[in-house]
Amino acid sequence: MPQPRISARISAISESATLAVDAKAKAMKAEGRPVIGFGAGEPDFPTPDYIVEAAIEAARNPRFHKYTPAGGLPELKQAIADKTLRDSGYSVGASEVLVTNGGKQAVYEAFATLLDPGDEVLVPAPYWTTYPESIKLAGGVQVDVVADETTGYLVTVDQLEAARTERTKVLLFVSPSNPTGAVYSPEQVAEIGAWAASHGLWVVTDEIYEHLVYGDATFTSIATAVPELADKVVILNGVAKTYAMTGWRVGWLIGPSDVVKAATNLQSHATSNVSNVAQAAALAAVSGDLSAVATMREAFDRRRQTMVRMLNEIPGVFCPEPHGAFYAYPTVKDILGKEIRGRRPRTSAELAELILDEAEVALVPGEAFGTPGYFRLSYALGDADLAEGVGRVAKLLAEAR
Repeated sequence: MPQPRISARISAISESATLAVDAKAKAMKAEGRPVIGFGAGEPDFPTPDYIVEAAIEAARNPRFHKYTPAGGLPELKQAIADKTLRDSGYSVGASEVLVTNGGKQAVYEAFATLLDPGDEVLVPAPYWTTYPESIKLAGGVQVDVVADETTGYLVTVDQLEAARTERTKVLLFVSPSNPTGAVYSPEQVAEIGAWAASHGLWVVTDEIYEHLVYGDATFTSIATAVPELADKVVILNGVAKTYAMTGWRVGWLIGPSDVVKAATNLQSHATSNVSNVAQAAALAAVSGDLSAVATMREAFDRRRQTMVRMLNEIPGVFCPEPHGAFYAYPTVKDILGKEIRGRRPRTSAELAELILDEAEVALVPGEAFGTPGYFRLSYALGDADLAEGVGRVAKLLAEAR
């Protein structure tokens, strides 16, 4: 019998659903179709000029034409430590920081470093599409803890405790959340962190959206809220969302020095150092003030309110108010099974396909995030496109019978 061409481990990986939707929308646009895409989680702002200038200067510096330490430029690691204290109140040293090729590499390396085959990870759902694949590649077992629109997509300690077993090693904690925009209160963060600490669990916390919170919501780092977690917490972050730097590919992992050393060893064989030019840009970003993100946050907040209002005006759609990130996560379960233009979609994936075909609007269905019956819409796009796109969806769904 011939051997498989592709390993079972890699064959089991699913394509990133969000990137796939974005690629399809861009391909349709290239064909001349007026597609509006709500798929990609990418700010529509350019990277601030002072960050770009830092990269240009770095490109001229012969020092950056050579290999640098696999774990990151020393000055960037220190700047990330300083920024973490400034923004989160959490004190770490440069030796506890690993600079990675974007946030996704930080996610992968965290789970690869912590998990052995069969170790269980509690994953609040809806979840970002990359978490399951990284856990799977590390040999871990994902255990979903599902929250829905009735609780604003927030899980409780009781739910987490019900899912915990003797094989549970890690709790994944994300606030603000992708895909729902949910933000846990300081009290909820402290309660969940104390529960994890009491059971000796590791906490992997993704803080990439820390600066994108709205209204009365506040960001609270679980590492700061629960100091007793210090020896068992890994923080994931990056410059992508805060500074509109998705294409620069600079993230980081913060954790106990033994974990960071092990993850750095992995990175030394996987990619070596992150692009020096991108690291220089990231250094300018994290060393500077937060005025750029303040401007973006104001626009996101305006768009957030518009999107939620328009979605909740559609019969059969309900969207809890997101308090962070730049996503809305409405339920469309009451529309499924109804007839729209001769088709009767039974799943949110089928409904998303219909909307793309008939309204030329690209949405990511809830199947991608572990909870069918929902859509994720990014409001990180221009105000006019947002209103036009949601308006098209509303007009189409109004035909549901």
